Amino acid sequence: MKTDRHTAHEELTGAQVLLETAAGRGVSVCFANPGTTEMPLVTALDHSPGMRAVLGLHENVCTGAADGYARIARRAALTLLHLGPGFANGLANLHNARRAHSPVVNVVGDHASWHLPFDAPLTSDIAALAGTVGAHHEIDDRAAVASVTRRAIDDAHERLGVSTLVVPADLQQLAAQEPPQEESPRAAPRPGVDEEAVEQAAHRLRAAGSRGVLLLGGEGLSRLGQYTAGRIAAATGARLYSETFPTRAERGGGLPPIDRLPYFPETAVEVLRDAAVVVLAGVPEPVAYFGYEGIPSRLAPQGAVHRLADVAQDVEQALVALAELVGAADRPSAGAQRPVEHAPGTALTGQTVGAALASWLPENAIVSVEGGTCGYPFYSASAAAAPHTVLTNTGGAIGQGLPAALGAAIAAPERPVIALQSDGSGLYTAQALWTMARESADVVVLIAANHAYNVLRTELARHGSTEPGPQAARLTSLGEPAIDWVSLARGFGVPASDASTVDELRVAFTDALRARGPHLIQMTM
Repeated sequence: MKTDRHTAHEELTGAQVLLETAAGRGVSVCFANPGTTEMPLVTALDHSPGMRAVLGLHENVCTGAADGYARIARRAALTLLHLGPGFANGLANLHNARRAHSPVVNVVGDHASWHLPFDAPLTSDIAALAGTVGAHHEIDDRAAVASVTRRAIDDAHERLGVSTLVVPADLQQLAAQEPPQEESPRAAPRPGVDEEAVEQAAHRLRAAGSRGVLLLGGEGLSRLGQYTAGRIAAATGARLYSETFPTRAERGGGLPPIDRLPYFPETAVEVLRDAAVVVLAGVPEPVAYFGYEGIPSRLAPQGAVHRLADVAQDVEQALVALAELVGAADRPSAGAQRPVEHAPGTALTGQTVGAALASWLPENAIVSVEGGTCGYPFYSASAAAAPHTVLTNTGGAIGQGLPAALGAAIAAPERPVIALQSDGSGLYTAQALWTMARESADVVVLIAANHAYNVLRTELARHGSTEPGPQAARLTSLGEPAIDWVSLARGFGVPASDASTVDELRVAFTDALRARGPHLIQMTM
């Protein structure tokens, strides 16, 4: 005997079928900023108990949260975006998700199919926009709602990337002719690694000795990946680095102290100058973020790069196989020494904050890092911290840190989340604070408030402007007036305080962790 739910399948709207199909594929969260053309989907969410809807006040909050969620949950969330302009508002963090190989599925409502020929003011080429960050899927028949939805979700998981599903408003409202299927989410196995690639890596690393480099990314930065890389380094003498902005890196808890490849190209070139081989495990070939006259775009010496495994392959298995071939001993690598804490009255700087946070970090925390002021010092010091996970801005489009922290907190509500955020980039998506408050997300936001775009001041100097004029100075300053993050956070419903010394920060940080829910601490520098 069929249940009421099954007998009513032919009466389900396209919107209901879309959401039930997504739930059947293991998707359980939708970060939404809907508009007129998504109202049937909004209504359908009330009839989809397996789907949690989370409102973001800006589309770039939604897309960044979906990226952070995917990095921790290792499965896709939906975003619900309004037409092409809404999708465009979320494009920066979709760029980051693409570079991070995060499975994200965007659901975009389009005009009713019969209204599209009239070129209404909000009509745009959604497919062209979607093509800049990933795959595009269009529902153009009510008989295909379920099948196209499945394809879009599977595409995101199989390619480890962004997938956009466009559904016209009329096809959301009409009864769908194809019912959702009762199914279990598909787990896409990672393809294996070519044995010859492993053998060549072993041969070249043994021959290179201390002139060998193993560059890690993707699943190479899991606990198993780094532990195994440490064994390989001990056996061959190779040096270990992670990619400059890792998608997700496990840190601390006795793992080898693997630092990031330097950001500035001349420093990275110097680090790799004498490398006889640079073995890539889950990373692309390292290139400069920007082109500078007289500095090569490729950072590794010509002929030194050897690709062990791409990010979509089984990087952990490749490293284990490589360790066996080089005769690596099965012993734990030496962890880093605990960072030295500074005196309580010490002023807050990038270095003092980095060391302090690494010392205080609770076990199993997630740290979303955006900005160089405290980010680089913390990452170096965090090698000696309690075991935790770090997310960084892999794509380089700023405004990722706060939304990614939000998404991570929703993906893992049992884990404390810290957003270590510079003030300039935080202002791009400050609306994420409101969603943290609404969702009672356990996020402690640490804002490095130096009231400047310091990275731009550094770049001015690199371009020869050591004494910028009044206009350049104003374009790199966040003062006059200085942003008051304490008032801003409280306005969004997030408790907030200010700290200017290490002991003040310790008290505020400890209180925030104990209180649960979102808190913001403005670190005045």
